[in-house]
Amino acid sequence: MTMDARPLTGLLARLSDDGTEDDLDTRILDAALAEFETYGLRRVSAEDVARRAGVARTTIYRRFGNKDNLAQAVILRECRRFLTSIADATEGLPTAEDALVEGFVVGLRGARTQPLMTRVLHSEPEAFLAQLGMNGGAVMIAARDILADRLRRARPDDRDDYATVAEVLLRTAFSLLLVPGGGLTLDDEDDMRAFAREYLTRMLRRPGG
Repeated sequence: MTMDARPLTGLLARLSDDGTEDDLDTRILDAALAEFETYGLRRVSAEDVARRAGVARTTIYRRFGNKDNLAQAVILRECRRFLTSIADATEGLPTAEDALVEGFVVGLRGARTQPLMTRVLHSEPEAFLAQLGMNGGAVMIAARDILADRLRRARPDDRDDYATVAEVLLRTAFSLLLVPGGGLTLDDEDDMRAFAREYLTRMLRRPGG
């Protein structure tokens, strides 16, 4: 089943981190993120979040309904920050190759170093897989569209299928995240960038090629 990205896109737009969201929601989400990063998704209760945020437990329920909804809101806000980092890193780059390389590096580095993702991936892989089933496809589509747009802007006269190129790129990064080890360790940014430049840019057809 294909996941529809529109509900996720709407939530990501609402859960902005530019100061326009409700201050109380922001306080609760920040407290929940800190709790989840420290203790994982399963061990944290609404009471724990309320205590850290300095609000009543009923405020959590009134604002988010239940802990599962709160966890979803936290994860979606982190997804928005992740997507924004890719958009910012690839903005204004002079070539499609540069956009592809930087999108790969920022995406892989961000996923590997995001505290909530690393906490859940290593200590609660079953919870990670559950979240992946709910949101993974939609996040992939959103990230794909951002990167594909950057590639098209770098080559406005080309008719390449940049959406497919961007999705293959992201799926490659995702496999490196989920299945570490093997021959492609890519431990530092220089290695990531060299790999992307040498191999992944081959997906882009050169003019006259």
